[in-house]
This record gives sequence, C-alpha cells and structure tokens, in this order.
Amino acid sequence: MNAPLRKGEIAAQNSTLHLFALFHLNIAFSSIEEERRGEVIARCYWPLLDLAQAHGPIGIEITGYTLEEIARRDPEWIGRARALIASGRIEPIGSGYAQIIGPLVPARVTQANLRIGNELYRKLLGVVPSLALINEQAYSAGLVGLYLDAGYRAILMDWDNPGAEHPEWSAETRYLPQRAIGADGRSIGLLWTSTVAFQKLQRLAHGDIGLEQYLGHLRDKRGENARVLCAYASDAEVFDFRPGRFRSEEALDGESEWKRLANAFASLKSEFGMIAPSAALAFESKLAHRDLRLETAAVPVPVKKQRKYNLSRWAVTGRDDIGVNAACQRIYESLVARDANDAAWKELCFLWSSDFRTHITQTRWTAFCGRLAAAEQKYSLAPAGGEGQGEGASQSRSLSNIPRVAAPPHPTLSPCGGEGYQGRFVEVETPSLKVCIDRRRGLAIESLQFAGDAKPVIGGLPHGHFDDIALQADWYTGDCVFEAPGEHKVTDLEWCEAQVAKATNGDTIVSARIETPKGPIDKSIRFYAGEPRVEFDIAFHWSDWGKGSLRLGHITLLPDAFEWPSLCLTTHNGGK
Repeated sequence: MNAPLRKGEIAAQNSTLHLFALFHLNIAFSSIEEERRGEVIARCYWPLLDLAQAHGPIGIEITGYTLEEIARRDPEWIGRARALIASGRIEPIGSGYAQIIGPLVPARVTQANLRIGNELYRKLLGVVPSLALINEQAYSAGLVGLYLDAGYRAILMDWDNPGAEHPEWSAETRYLPQRAIGADGRSIGLLWTSTVAFQKLQRLAHGDIGLEQYLGHLRDKRGENARVLCAYASDAEVFDFRPGRFRSEEALDGESEWKRLANAFASLKSEFGMIAPSAALAFESKLAHRDLRLETAAVPVPVKKQRKYNLSRWAVTGRDDIGVNAACQRIYESLVARDANDAAWKELCFLWSSDFRTHITQTRWTAFCGRLAAAEQKYSLAPAGGEGQGEGASQSRSLSNIPRVAAPPHPTLSPCGGEGYQGRFVEVETPSLKVCIDRRRGLAIESLQFAGDAKPVIGGLPHGHFDDIALQADWYTGDCVFEAPGEHKVTDLEWCEAQVAKATNGDTIVSARIETPKGPIDKSIRFYAGEPRVEFDIAFHWSDWGKGSLRLGHITLLPDAFEWPSLCLTTHNGGK
C-alpha cells in the first residue's frame, strides 16, 4: 500500500513548469582572435542548429555583425538557420547590429543600432524578431521607448538584480511574463532570464554536475501554479570551445559538450516541456503582465549577475575606456551635425561595441585603435579653415572655442567671510551665480548659489554635520581623492595660491596648482556669466600612478536648499 502524499507533494505533481531557452551568438567576443572565427562557427554555431533541429523551439539571439560574418565565412549556415526559423525550430531574438551598452550611449546610437540590426535580420534571416535581449543585460527605463519604436513587443532581462531591489514584488513575479515601464510612460512586454539557471546548464555541459543534479534543481522551481522559467540565456561560444578569456577556464575533457546539452534538452522536453520564448509571453495569471519599474533610485541601471557587472565595467574599467568612449562621442556629434547616412552610423555602432571594452586581445586592440582613429579622421568636423585631422583636431577645435585670457597682474578678488586675498576664502560673482571658494582645500567650492535661488545649492558640509557616525566626515564639492592599497590617501585638499581671470565674454576662471606627494595637480574652474554653469578642468602631473582608484568631480548637495517632498533626480541613461 502506498504511503499518503503530503500536501507539498500533491502540489508538485499537479503543477507545471514550462521552460524556454535562448543562446547568445556574438562572434566579436572580446578574447577570440579573428582567425578563430571559422572554428567558432564550426564548433559552436553548427551544433546549435543541430540542437534546435532535434529539440527546438530554441531562441537564438544574434547581432547583425555576427550574421554578416557568418554569411561571409559560411553562407550555408545562414540557409539552414532560415529553414529552421521557417519550421518553428528556431525563434530569432533581436540584439541590434552590435552589442552596445545602451545606457552609456546617446539614444540616436541605440536607435541606429536597432534599425540597422533589423535590416540585417530581414535580409539574412528573412524575418525581423519581435523579442530582444537587452545587451549585456544593462537595463534602463530610457531604453524601453527605443525598443518599442524599433518594433519590438517584448524584451528579456535578468531577474536577480531587479528582484533584489524590489522586495515588495510577489515571489511568483519571477516566473511569469510582466511589463516594464519606460521613462516615457509606455511599457513593453517582459520575460525574465535567470543567472543561476544558465550557469547550472553551463556546469552540466562542462561536466561539473550530473544530469540528475541539474534536473533536481529545476524540479525545485515548481510551484502550486503554472510557471515559466528561462533555462538558458547566455553564450554559445563556451561549449566545445574555449575563448581563452580566463586562466580558470575548464579544459575540454574529450566528451562533446553539445552532446551533453542534447541529452539535457531531451530530458527537459520530456519532463517539463520546452516552448518558444514568445510563447512564454502568452501565460495568463493574476500576477502576470503587471506594469513594473525595474529601476530604483539606488540601482537606476540593473545588470546581470553580480554587481561587478555594472556600468563601470564598460565605462571606465577596460583598456582606455574613457578615451575610446570620448572618441566615439566626438564621432557621434559629427554624424549628427552632418546628418550622416547609415553606413557612418553602422561604423559608429561597431566602434561603440562592448566587445572592445573588456578582455580584448592585443592583436584586436591594435586593429581597433587603427579603425577608431581612421573613423575619427574621416567623420570629425573640420575646424574653421581646414579639414578634419582626427582626434587632435577635435581637441584643438573644442579648446579653440574657449576664450583665452591672461590673468591680470592684480586680480580683483572679493573677500568671503571678511578675509582678504591672503585669507582662506575667495568669492566670485557673475550675473548667473555667486560662489565661495576655499583656498585651504584646493579650490573646493564652499558654497555656490545660482541666480534666483534663495540659498546656496551645492558646496561643503563640515565634520559632524550628520548625526550618523558613518557620515561624520567633511563633505566637499570639486575635490579629488586617489587611494592605493596600503598607502595614505592623496587629495587636492591643500593650501593653494588662486589666480583669477576674467574672460572677454564675462566668464570668470579661477585656477591654481596644488602640490601633492605624487606630484602637482593643476585645477581650473570656469564660472559662466551667461548661464548657470560651472566647468572643471583638472590635470594630474604625476609620473608614477601605481595601482589605485581615482575619484573626482564630487558634488555635495546642501540639504537646506531643497524642498524634500518634491526633490527627485532624473537621468537619460541612454534614453531620449
């Protein structure tokens, strides 16, 4: 006689967990040399088509650039992919022409990227996807409207980080289709991907865990009601191929990883049921299709996996990311001014790809730098009286727009706090603002009041201003801090001799050289006369930086200047 089932076992038997999966194809993967791309197609992309043929429907998310490269190197792959799409074994998922970090680029770049990508999908695959995977899972509300305008009806985004920031969401939220609210108030369909789920499948394929252990993990995801879960949403290039990105990469053990995947998908299909990604959007529940704001004030740009994958990874942590992004920005401004054609926008999308900002090889980096320099020379706006000369010309052009004046022999300084030029504070006043500068703290702004405001808006807060011990330090505006492991902090918060000059347009420029243990820092601050604007220009004359972190451009908002009930912060983050 069988033992009676407990309540939880009854619920598990009566519940259904539907699975879908998609593979991310990006032949521009940062650590793969170009001469190995044919190997990637043979070892990764062809077996994926076999997997879809046997166990589809499977989603394939692919950049337009990758499609072009495959078509050039192995056009038969394109023909078979088209046939599998037509038979419903493959569902194409959109990405754009290149893998671009949307929150870090102007909206027009993302628009061009999606538009050019869609044209290539139509040309090479015969269909335009209706679902898109957010590039590198770096989401912002500003992107929603761009994807809607490009014709997409839904996006896929990682659950873990948005879910962690929204404890008010029901636990069932992660297993059902939802809608993401954009910055313009419109919403788009939303399917969740899962970091843990895709890593589990990778571990299975790599031989780290067995099939029964993997299936047990998925069985634990069953609930009392029907659920849908993304079993995989990551790279295709990590199976039966090693990109060489990490020293810790598992060596190939001789057994086909695609064969392990085929066995796993056969089990998933028989036990759970595999559906196309778009079919997951059709799930109905009282907890499904709710309008959600994925972002929060603390995390305005949710990302995939751990927090180390935040925007800083592509903005400042790669090889000369700041220089590369600045060059791309200059090209962008030129394309806008020139009303450039799609060929120019396509090149910019390629150059702004995230794959040049992480673990890029030396050979590819050298080639990229040459292509970036050539694009800037080709597209940069010509300064008056000459043709564009690339990056140097762009820099000279921007500097030439700044009125240059020599400091007067006897600068006119107005004392702040009753002290003269030799005292600690210097006051500057223009038609648009009034500012008090602290010479004792390296030209830090003690207070800045814009015309029309009753109180200063930004400035400094003294030690002990806050009751919380974690905040009981001095707070500055305009200072720099360099921290290296095991060493004292290096800052520009030192006495300095201020020089004040009046530009011909009425702007006031305050400058100083600040001595530090690592070398001098030249700081120049421009206070605009015709608009409420302040610009900093900071140069570090340091011969040996060593390893460390530099933080600069601090701004301290003065609490008493704001009406707290209406206080808010808005950013573009890639949107319009």
